[in-house]
Amino acid sequence: MFQSFNSTGIGSLPHTDPVEACKVIFDSVDIPFWPQLPHRSFNELMVPQYSEGFPFIKIEGENIYINSAEEAAETVFYEAIANKSGFPISKEYAAGFYTFIDMLKERDEKYNVIKGHITGPLTFALSLTDSEKRPIFFDDEKKELSLELLKGKVIWQMDELQKYADKVLIFIDEPILSALGTSSYVGVSNEEASRMLKEIVAFIQECGGIAGIHCCGKADWPLVLSSGVDVFNYDSYFFWDTLGIYPEEIKGFIDRGGIIASGIIPTTDAIKEVTFPGLKEQFERGLTSLEKAGVPADKLRNQILITPSCGTGSLNTEDALKAFSLLKELRNSYVEG
Repeated sequence: MFQSFNSTGIGSLPHTDPVEACKVIFDSVDIPFWPQLPHRSFNELMVPQYSEGFPFIKIEGENIYINSAEEAAETVFYEAIANKSGFPISKEYAAGFYTFIDMLKERDEKYNVIKGHITGPLTFALSLTDSEKRPIFFDDEKKELSLELLKGKVIWQMDELQKYADKVLIFIDEPILSALGTSSYVGVSNEEASRMLKEIVAFIQECGGIAGIHCCGKADWPLVLSSGVDVFNYDSYFFWDTLGIYPEEIKGFIDRGGIIASGIIPTTDAIKEVTFPGLKEQFERGLTSLEKAGVPADKLRNQILITPSCGTGSLNTEDALKAFSLLKELRNSYVEG
């Protein structure tokens, strides 16, 4: 399924032209993924992009919030949940997805793995607020319904993507994981965070997919690894030493066949100064720290992917292209070296 040191990306690119974004992806990575294009439209930001079909959603300009449901839309929503028919993402919300599918058709080949993604249930429910600016996470009914919405986005993506690959990898993007336990998220228990992650991970796997989690900051890695996830992606450029703090959890994850996706290419202004020799040295430092913590080197190096540390949508196009060029060069140094 996965080859060691294969590469993929997180999601976003800075392009506004979906064709150009897809060309970069197909030219740069082993595991193609559809591009999110947040500079193209507010609808392509990580919360609005997956909100379509939720009957409580209101989008006014660049403001998204929860309001009372429309009766007809609510009926359709509940029927879709009951029928497990999925919730489509329209071209208005994901131009990159449709261009990606068109280009897959033109390429006329079947991949081992293709990657899709959803905004994680914690990030979605804690970012989406009602008219009083209260996150829907604290409204039990809407929190559960938002989880069902995201499951519907999984079903729809998998139905579309599995035509072109043996397996579909779905990343759960959870940036808010790095802020749990801070004053900004008082009232969010680890138990509830764990429950929601486990539920969406299990759902992806029940649908026949491979479940991955991406978090671009430093987080409670034992909580993440205990979710049952298949692929764990973290920022190994800035936080390369954080996994070694939890050697038993990492060894357990590796022993059960888990894949570490090392986000080694920085997606901050640091990319401007990065050189390939320095990047490879940093990458090896992270691997060595895990090996010293007791993770078997052979297993680790057989069960690793490489990615940028986060989406490249926050970069300018030139820096994003540099990030993907470095990713390709690093991948080739292991796969062909």
